[in-house]
Amino acid sequence: MPQIPEKIHELTVGQLSARSGAAVSALHFYETKGLIGSRRTSGNQRRYSRDTLRRVAFIRAAQRVGIPLATIRTALAELPEERTPTNEDWAQLSAAWRTELDERIKQLGRLRDHLSDCIGCGCLSLQNCVLSNPDDVIGEQITGSRLMAERRKA
Repeated sequence: MPQIPEKIHELTVGQLSARSGAAVSALHFYETKGLIGSRRTSGNQRRYSRDTLRRVAFIRAAQRVGIPLATIRTALAELPEERTPTNEDWAQLSAAWRTELDERIKQLGRLRDHLSDCIGCGCLSLQNCVLSNPDDVIGEQITGSRLMAERRKA
């Protein structure tokens, strides 16, 4: 991994890409989505502050566990602009996602445990599907193919 001297306070998009492991196109995408920011030089080249490395690492880690970009953007908006985020800043943000991640873990566990049922059922009725209808909650309201029609309306 290329090292950037401490005296350099801003990174080019290529340096940020090399250090973060994110493709240049991904960095541009993150910028258009408001996840990271840059300033433009007189030659219209992007320059990123060094703390953007931590932000990109946070974005990529959050994406790997399935956190939507809109949620990531909201979290990053809470971070200080004037300084590099601390471990405490990151801990506070990640704690807010714990419940969501715990629910995803439960869903993945159900998927793993009932995958053979899921493949065999064809999801024609979804009446007893532990993935789409845990504990048959929807079965109290409607059954059968009407469930698929209800979903299309939403």
